[in-house]
Amino acid sequence: MGSNPLPRIFRIFMVIAMTFSPVLASKALWQLRVRKRPFVLSHGINARCNLQCKFCEYWKEEGDEMSTEEVFSLLDEARSFGIMIYNAWTAEPLMRKDLPEILRHAHDIGMITSLITNGKLLKKRIHDLSDLDYLSISVDGIKTFKEIRGIDFDDVLDGIKEAKHEGHSILMNCVISRKNQDELTELVYLARDLGVSISFEPIHEFSGIGDDVWDELGIRDMAAYKRAVDQIIELKRDKFPIINSLTYLRMVKELKPTFRCHASDIVLHVTADGRIENCRVKKVHLGDVGDGIANVWKSSEATRKRVANECEGCLFFGYVENSLLYDFKPEVMAHYEWM
Repeated sequence: MGSNPLPRIFRIFMVIAMTFSPVLASKALWQLRVRKRPFVLSHGINARCNLQCKFCEYWKEEGDEMSTEEVFSLLDEARSFGIMIYNAWTAEPLMRKDLPEILRHAHDIGMITSLITNGKLLKKRIHDLSDLDYLSISVDGIKTFKEIRGIDFDDVLDGIKEAKHEGHSILMNCVISRKNQDELTELVYLARDLGVSISFEPIHEFSGIGDDVWDELGIRDMAAYKRAVDQIIELKRDKFPIINSLTYLRMVKELKPTFRCHASDIVLHVTADGRIENCRVKKVHLGDVGDGIANVWKSSEATRKRVANECEGCLFFGYVENSLLYDFKPEVMAHYEWM
């Protein structure tokens, strides 16, 4: 006879409970491992952006968007399916006028809310974010920020300070590129001084963007790059507010995604026009919101597994860290700190 799995599951739960709240940990464990359903709704809330970053492809895909009522319906269905976390992102969520109503609705039905923004409109719209639990802002440099993002760094910094003043839990996320790899330590010190957290991930060279962009921004000098990531690792060990796990940062240093991806098991990806996709990299169309989340999830099981197995991997920190958590990696449970 096989050994009883319950003691191991109990130990896993205790580790997760020490990392997150016990209630959230138990719900995540039940949803992901027992019901085998996603725990996060990642919603491309709109198809417009107020920036045109040359390394990004999302602002080029402007199209239809779900109405407020359609988003409400999506949230209701997702919550009924057991999803607990609502993440609003791409292209720029602060451009949606109905964002406060959407976040309020998500909160009212018991969901944790998070949002990813480029920060340009943050100071102007900070008072519309009273129903937001976690705020992530793209900060890819200080001196190089305007060259990378096309706007003044001080405009975004003012928004971060205002959000901090309003009591928001803030994450600055830095995409490491050839342009900014010499500023990473300075960004960590800035995060510490502001009293916010910071995360890092290497730039992903999407195939739909020209080689001239990657010649400018892509990581090419591996020796200099590795030295920069080593500095992040040392600062992490010295208890600076870097949320990434050491396991992940070591992968980042080598640019080798040595993990089993569970992104499509953990996250339900929905685009602005209501398509359900496998992930932000492969973008395999699994179905549409109008088909019903439960129906699409069930009918797409084989496709999701096939795409994950065939994928060469990426290093988006949300995918990597949460996949490692899914596999109960102790170091990640101990040191990955966001949410």
